Amino acid sequence: MNTEIIGITFMYAVVVLLAIPLGRYIGKLFTKEAAWLDFIFDPLDKIFYRVGGIDPTKEMTWKQHLVALLTINLVWFLLAMFVLTNMTWLPLNPDANPSMSADLAFNTSISFISNTNLQHYSGESGISYLGQLVLMLFQFISAGCGIAICAVLFIAMKEKETDRLGNFYFLFVRSCTRILFPIALIIAIMLVFNGAPMTFEGKHKVTTLQGDTVNVSRGPVAAFVAIKQIGTNGGGFFGPNSAHPFENPSYFTNIIETVSIFLIPIAMIFALGYVLKRRKLAWTIFGVMTIGFFLLVIPTVILEMKGNPAIAKLGIAQSLGSMEGKEVRFGAAASAYWAINTTVTSNGSVNAMHDSLTPLSGMFTLLGMMVNVFYGGVGVGLLNFYIFIILAVFISGLMVGRTPEFLGKKIEAKEMKIAMIIALLHPFLILTSTAVSSYLYAHNSAEYASWLNNPSYHGFSEMLYEFTSSSANNGSGFEGLGDNTPFWNIMCGLVMVLARYLPIIGPVAIAGILANKKYIPESAGTLKTDTATFGLMIFAVIAIIAALSFFPALALGPIAEYFSIY
Repeated sequence: MNTEIIGITFMYAVVVLLAIPLGRYIGKLFTKEAAWLDFIFDPLDKIFYRVGGIDPTKEMTWKQHLVALLTINLVWFLLAMFVLTNMTWLPLNPDANPSMSADLAFNTSISFISNTNLQHYSGESGISYLGQLVLMLFQFISAGCGIAICAVLFIAMKEKETDRLGNFYFLFVRSCTRILFPIALIIAIMLVFNGAPMTFEGKHKVTTLQGDTVNVSRGPVAAFVAIKQIGTNGGGFFGPNSAHPFENPSYFTNIIETVSIFLIPIAMIFALGYVLKRRKLAWTIFGVMTIGFFLLVIPTVILEMKGNPAIAKLGIAQSLGSMEGKEVRFGAAASAYWAINTTVTSNGSVNAMHDSLTPLSGMFTLLGMMVNVFYGGVGVGLLNFYIFIILAVFISGLMVGRTPEFLGKKIEAKEMKIAMIIALLHPFLILTSTAVSSYLYAHNSAEYASWLNNPSYHGFSEMLYEFTSSSANNGSGFEGLGDNTPFWNIMCGLVMVLARYLPIIGPVAIAGILANKKYIPESAGTLKTDTATFGLMIFAVIAIIAALSFFPALALGPIAEYFSIY
């Protein structure tokens, strides 16, 4: 077997082997069972509760959970805006990087609190160390919010009849201190010992082999990269992200970072099975997500290993595959594997430039974000998937002439209206925003014409990708787009806000409403939701509602580009 294929197979196997016990551990945290790190973190958690004036035993309704989530996110947004627009006089700025403009700070602040981490700036020149540390903090707390609100969903699904669903702050603190922090610490230490910088000193002067003197940027890179990956954040310390040798020095660190992207999203599936005591349901969900992932990753790896047909026409050998925009130390297969890893989750980090992927590979990265339910981001991936479970249960009930029920609760018109609104929100945000940007570009004024370095099909794909990435809370980009303009900063910022919080509000509202309904015990006529048949039903609903919504846009972009090559 090709060594590159062995490498990516090994990465996926490691993720699954680690995710199963990690899911059990996360499940114990949500159910307040004793865990082996309690003696360390119990005193630490109590400090946070005391400082914040929090009573972790106070039970909240689903509405109170959402109010708590939205309130603290607003506070963090204001803090980020202050720091990013005042970096010139604030401390920890040894390289004298300038403050951000208001529109860029608006985009960046929303991007990091929403776990999107879309970057319209280059980290080494566009932000101070203090700004990087604040954004690093947000990479912890945005991921913690996603895990905590997913725990609320688990509790609502578990309870037979209640309107009390735990305490948001209790779940949030536990998610940060007992899940994200220890794993990020281990990864950061591994990165430091394998060449990633960890310093607060400024640029370092280096004399090259040619005798030139260059200033090399550095900083607290290892810590930043660790939480960027494990929290499915994706924001890079440097402009090239994990294609930069300081963020990702070797193939070994590439394995660590690739495994980190998937670890918690997959572990959350097994945590659901543990909390609900329904392991078959967890494996059904895992199976559906894994089939979708394989359908995206296998053709992408094959396409990138085969090389670019346009280059092949020139008679140039491509024994290493399509290497445009890729790092030699990773190769075509590992780069393609990362590209799908990062786009089926809401991670958005890159170890190769997606703008240089062959057309159909670019389409598969887009599809991963457009579907946005194959593993997904920490916590929110399961929230998105929950919507499709509700839709599949309702449609299945209609097909067999039974009242739709899920986990002993009737699904009625109110829940279906919410589910359909959330399911259609994602394509609405992406397609309408892309239509507006395409119209403005076609208007051909000097301002709009400077957006694209690539005309025609690929240029359309760049604009489509930017809004898809924003709506999927992903943050990666095709990067041929001149996106640091007021239009892109503000428009993408608005898309990120709507696409982050409405898909959280919807599933939690449905789960909260169902939790308060009368429990109906299972009977012989109850629809089984932990079978392969129901799994295929969910997959069909995902394909019809999510994937097919985007076919016309994909036909105008990557598909048209693919045929233009031939």
